[in-house]
Amino acid sequence: MKELSFETLLGRQREACLGEGPPSAEVRIDRIDRCIDLLVAHQGDFTDAISSDFGCRPVAVSLGIDVSASIARLRQSRDRLRHWMRTERRPTTPRIVAWIGGSARIEPQPLGVVGLISPWNCPLNLIFAPLASILAAGNRCMVKPSETTPATSALLARLVARSFDESELTVCLGGPAEGEAFSRLGFDHLLFTGSAAVGRRVMQAAAEHLVPVTLELGGKCPVILGRSADIAMAASRVMAGKTINAGQICIAPDYVLLPADRRDEFVTRATAAVARMYPTLAGNPDYTSIIDDRNMIRLRALLADATGRGGRALVINPAGEELDEAARKMAPTLILDPAESMLIMQEEIFGPLLPLVTYRTIDEAISFVNGQPRPLALYYFGSDRDEERRVLARTTSGGVTVNDVLMHAGMSRLPFGGVGASGMGAYGAEEGFRRFSHFKPVFREPTWTFFERALARHRPPYGAPHPGNGKASA
Repeated sequence: MKELSFETLLGRQREACLGEGPPSAEVRIDRIDRCIDLLVAHQGDFTDAISSDFGCRPVAVSLGIDVSASIARLRQSRDRLRHWMRTERRPTTPRIVAWIGGSARIEPQPLGVVGLISPWNCPLNLIFAPLASILAAGNRCMVKPSETTPATSALLARLVARSFDESELTVCLGGPAEGEAFSRLGFDHLLFTGSAAVGRRVMQAAAEHLVPVTLELGGKCPVILGRSADIAMAASRVMAGKTINAGQICIAPDYVLLPADRRDEFVTRATAAVARMYPTLAGNPDYTSIIDDRNMIRLRALLADATGRGGRALVINPAGEELDEAARKMAPTLILDPAESMLIMQEEIFGPLLPLVTYRTIDEAISFVNGQPRPLALYYFGSDRDEERRVLARTTSGGVTVNDVLMHAGMSRLPFGGVGASGMGAYGAEEGFRRFSHFKPVFREPTWTFFERALARHRPPYGAPHPGNGKASA
């Protein structure tokens, strides 16, 4: 069978939107349930495909990040969408209008057809988590997954085609050229998750049709360790978050700010934490590979630039193994004495490299964060509530976890999104429903003769006497 063009698929979804109108709660729930059933029934197939694409990715990571986390978002939207769909009554102005039969309300309405461009690092989560909001709001959706995970994308396309009519949900495969064409379609909304550089191009392409966009971009997510922080606990949790998926997560810690006199303790604790989690690296199925050769080259270049500019690389390789180039395993590495001019302090790392930046006062740490583009996530460790409040109040980030990393993204009742350079808009929870809905204001005017006569006072001819008034209107 000949594959349909992107334009044809968009046309069919838009025609279905206009022909069938806003779907009922039952239809929306059914669509979300089909997504859940697809993930549950084929979780083994998905974990195999993801591992194949990465070269090595733990089944537990794929089940946790991509399957279970997606299902949690889907279930939360399914269980709450009836509440979100309710019409909201608003007071009339003046209030007397309501006394004689007038009314004002807000009706949530689907936007229509939403385009979704997803990345490779969490190839299911970053499709189904936003889909939970898109489908709950009653939209149709066209998905363009990453060509960097070809096995996962192809499997997803086959399974979605079995479970959904193409007018409801469809997966569009292809490489960069197809991705660019996809971003130029006249969607009613476009969601992109990926790098800031590609995000700029997507936004420019969407502007051709004035398509509104939601961008989830990432950035350099800081960890601030206060003086009251439990260093052993902080090091363990930071390194767990940094090494899961080998650091290839948009909200992974990108650098650590800590008091100068506590750096050595952090290094010792971090080294021990990695050794407990990964006593070996080379053949360890628990340690994820870097996705491809291009990203291995990029990470090595960041490391070489850092050491070439005076940084010290502390490689954490518990068994002292020789890591096979073909396996694309990169050892967790701490970068000591990083300078702001280093590439590793300017670019999102997206790998298991972690610079440690020292500070003298918490205000110095806050100023350092505020001197960078606004991050997708920020992490604070400490028991000083006043200091915690100071950090949260004086920094701006997409989301925050206190005394851990990554965890706010797993809270299905919280929205997920960036701010400034790390993105715009959010999905998940009620905020996601609102993002992919149009809240239409509706005013119903009374039709009583009395009200019609009252309205006549405010219509032309201005300044002339009106019947029953006996004097000119002001």
